[in-house]
Amino acid sequence: MVTTHHEELIRLRREFHRYPELGFAEFRTQSIVMEYLGELGLDPRPIGGTGVVATLRGCEGGRTVMLRADMDGLPVTERTGLPYASCNEGLMHACGHDGHMAMLLIAAKILVSRKEQFSGNMKFVFQPNEENAGASILIEQGVMADPHVDGVFGLHLWSALPSGTIDIIDGPQMAGAYDFSLEIIGAGGHAGFAHKAIDPIVAASAVIQAVQSIQTRELNAQDPAVIMFTQVVAGSSQNIIPESATLRGTIRFLYEGGEHILEAFRRTAEHVCAAYRTECKLSIILGNSLLSNDPRMASMMRDEAAIVLGREGTVSRHIRTMAGEDFSEYLRFAPGAFAFLGVNNPDAGSVYPHHHPKFTIDEKMLPVGTELLVRSALRFLAPGA
Repeated sequence: MVTTHHEELIRLRREFHRYPELGFAEFRTQSIVMEYLGELGLDPRPIGGTGVVATLRGCEGGRTVMLRADMDGLPVTERTGLPYASCNEGLMHACGHDGHMAMLLIAAKILVSRKEQFSGNMKFVFQPNEENAGASILIEQGVMADPHVDGVFGLHLWSALPSGTIDIIDGPQMAGAYDFSLEIIGAGGHAGFAHKAIDPIVAASAVIQAVQSIQTRELNAQDPAVIMFTQVVAGSSQNIIPESATLRGTIRFLYEGGEHILEAFRRTAEHVCAAYRTECKLSIILGNSLLSNDPRMASMMRDEAAIVLGREGTVSRHIRTMAGEDFSEYLRFAPGAFAFLGVNNPDAGSVYPHHHPKFTIDEKMLPVGTELLVRSALRFLAPGA
């Protein structure tokens, strides 16, 4: 099904890799995607600023399945030494989105050639700004409507999995993630007269320590969750007690209903700050919702993955990660499944983690991912599915 497109897959992936663009700045990438889909006879339209959506209508009416690929690169300076390395200084496709786009374009090409063989619709979505949760904007602009999306599939090239492996789990797969910023306001003064000031640094230290008890005393030990302080900002000089201190970080959980952690964090921070005579201003912003695969959709995708890989490959169902993915936002509106496609292969040099300056992929897995998307979409629209 896909082998005849192998060279084109690699060409497309390398073209995207050469010219990475940050989220909501994927102008060149958008142009390439729009032109390619237009040449297939589709009617692509911009969405979310630099995204693209196109709908393929089958021979009769019916349900609609959506396939999604992300588009954005990262602010990483590439050090792979590859002949098709990034030409945009300081930017790199260090997460595999270049491969995702190539696979979805070829999947669209194959499915267009088969439109007389299925009933229903297929929606191809190329999403900008996944690294900073751009999915919500596409949803606000109607990507799940007209036609209404009944099911959604996606996949991610995964550096931690060996090539020839696909992992699709039921239920929670990738963490719900919230970013927080906590400003603690005291009263500045001279370090030699601390009794005349209200030190926000001491209060900040107490907050950091107190919050640890949420995980050990308020959460079920079998519910995965983390509260991480990743930035502490305070002070201008060694002899000045600052007016304020700011703590930033992330709250992540890998189970349904983990949002209760947010209130526990807020309560702890407010009470500790009050005890230290400081005022606190807390902002908590959703990064990604919990990505939880629909068991029926995941089972359907695993069946197709087993066919794609054959006896030489492995379909597993064990990866759960505290990393986030805004594919989760689509799953709030339609059942779906998300697959991890292994690309770790020492022979291909694809042994570095995501977001690493030397990250690359095993390009031999691109046809595998393409066929999985094609088969999953056709399976969803098959009679009785």
